[in-house]
Amino acid sequence: MGATAEPAAEQSMAGRLGLKPGQFVQEFGYDDDVDDDLRLAIETLTGNELADEDAQDVVDAALYWWRDGDGDLVDSLVDALTNLAEGGVIWLLTPKAGRDGHVEHSEIEESAPTAGLHATSTISVCQDWTGTRLATPRAGRR
Repeated sequence: MGATAEPAAEQSMAGRLGLKPGQFVQEFGYDDDVDDDLRLAIETLTGNELADEDAQDVVDAALYWWRDGDGDLVDSLVDALTNLAEGGVIWLLTPKAGRDGHVEHSEIEESAPTAGLHATSTISVCQDWTGTRLATPRAGRR
């Protein structure tokens, strides 16, 4: 790869999440198995450090690293909504199939509506993690 190709690849990792410069992202579920390249790409693209789960500021997006056995997904998603700005999204990152902590997509599909969210898309975010975009339903038109 050339000198500019690697940063461009990292930026595209974060760009696939729909993030933009200047946005603030809160991170939940950090552990030693997270993808540090993705975290760095998000910080580089947005120009801001990831806020930890104890932050109280309003954020544009939440990044949630979630593994099978982490607890109650509905409760955790509701917690992630606390600081989320109107129109913000939650990216629920789960280990890919065959990896420790893999979460069945059906669990996400069942939990999201209970938390007031709906899954809009699922993508391969990085080598070991799949991302499911969760958003609040749009208000009805008047």
